[in-house]
Amino acid sequence: MTIAQVSGDTILTAQAGYILLAIFSVLWVSLGLWWGRKAKSYDGFSVAGRNVGLALATATAVATWITSNTTMLAPQFALQLGIWGALAYCTASFGLFAFAPMSGRIRKLMPNGFTAVEFVRQRYGRLGSIPFLIISLFYAITWLVSMTMAGGKLLYVLSGIPYEVGMTVVLGVCVLYTLFGGMYAVIGTDFIQSLIILIGLVVVAIAVLTQVDITEVHHTLQVERPMLLDVLFPAALMALFNNMLFAFGEIFHSNVWWSRAFAMRDGIGPKAYALGGLIWLPVPIVAGFLGLAAPALGIGISQPDTVGPLVAATLLGTGGALMVFIVVFCSLASSIDSLLAATGDLIVNDIAEPLSRSPVNDLIKRRWSSYAVIGLGILAWCLAIPNYGTLATVLFFAGPMVGSCLWPIVGGLYFRWASPIAACSSMVLGSIVGLIAYFTIGWFTASLIGAATSGMVFITTSLIWKDNFNFASLASSSNSELAGPEARLEPVE
Repeated sequence: MTIAQVSGDTILTAQAGYILLAIFSVLWVSLGLWWGRKAKSYDGFSVAGRNVGLALATATAVATWITSNTTMLAPQFALQLGIWGALAYCTASFGLFAFAPMSGRIRKLMPNGFTAVEFVRQRYGRLGSIPFLIISLFYAITWLVSMTMAGGKLLYVLSGIPYEVGMTVVLGVCVLYTLFGGMYAVIGTDFIQSLIILIGLVVVAIAVLTQVDITEVHHTLQVERPMLLDVLFPAALMALFNNMLFAFGEIFHSNVWWSRAFAMRDGIGPKAYALGGLIWLPVPIVAGFLGLAAPALGIGISQPDTVGPLVAATLLGTGGALMVFIVVFCSLASSIDSLLAATGDLIVNDIAEPLSRSPVNDLIKRRWSSYAVIGLGILAWCLAIPNYGTLATVLFFAGPMVGSCLWPIVGGLYFRWASPIAACSSMVLGSIVGLIAYFTIGWFTASLIGAATSGMVFITTSLIWKDNFNFASLASSSNSELAGPEARLEPVE
């Protein structure tokens, strides 16, 4: 599939694109190797020795959440859904705020934990952990594919580098430094990437505001696309709540965030995630303005998820294209590496180790982690190469499943009465109903409907089949294959 461009000429030459690509590829791989020197043991590779401080913890939260979805989907939301579209993406920061206290509880309940699936397995047994593992893997792969696609699209739009080449290099670089450095490399590079992203976004925002007349943008939208300014735009309102619940479910269930909670020093998680949410909050507004400006500038957009980079590069010329290239490349790398490391942990801890018939030592788990990262990279490449759909349609296909995990996680962390039957049924039914909505109504409703269905099923089922879980058992039975059934007290009548 060929990606159409605004015009026959790109902002950057292919040569300039290849040079930038080479520079940042060498930089990230080198930094990953440097920071990954400590990742000799499995504990170091997967959770960075559980000793990450506030500065690095905040930076990795910000960098991971400023994905290509933020820098490319926020403008797409604004272009298609108007003012509410840009604000809808801002609601994703609420997920970080809500996860802040949860991260502290996770660290307290499971001081030696590794993954979110491990918690669900110990809390709900196999009945809850099997659907949760399937959803976690499906979502992680979907997010990974969308990031890989974004890399190929960005390089093609800005410099004409073929989609297949761009996405291959971006993914390959992240696989390399994650493979050798694990969580140490991921968090270390995230710190540098977060600084580059934030500085770049500020520079782009100031430069764009000096070139665009906001009054003219508003007038053009009033005349040509008045629905984008309508505060009662139905699709936009649904997208607002859909994106918020998607973000809650995404952060609450994803091992990307749980692995960081386990990696941070005791007491750091709540502060780091709260600060990360505050820093991230204005980013979608800045990015979303680019989408609103496109009609006033007369820029034709054939691929809506490329509107942000195209507007910035068109307005600011070569310098703007360079800045956009750097910002989005960093945001891609900071998310892809996190997904590779966190999803590799799921494969090792929650699939390979439980299925192993012989004892698994630290050296074997470290080797398995390398195999998992390589395998995930190959799988993502195979799924991204056809370039199906936009980033929104690809990512939000997992929305109903993500939203259906929200209530089992919250209930499992805070309430003893949350039962395995409730967890399993709410995840399964919420996912099914949400997927039906995805295909019959639209992607902008799927997470909302999936989460609402899951919530009703979870509460109703828990009232019928109550549990009485002993939270103290989580710390003593960390990393055991089956803690769920044995950790229960007498059932509550």
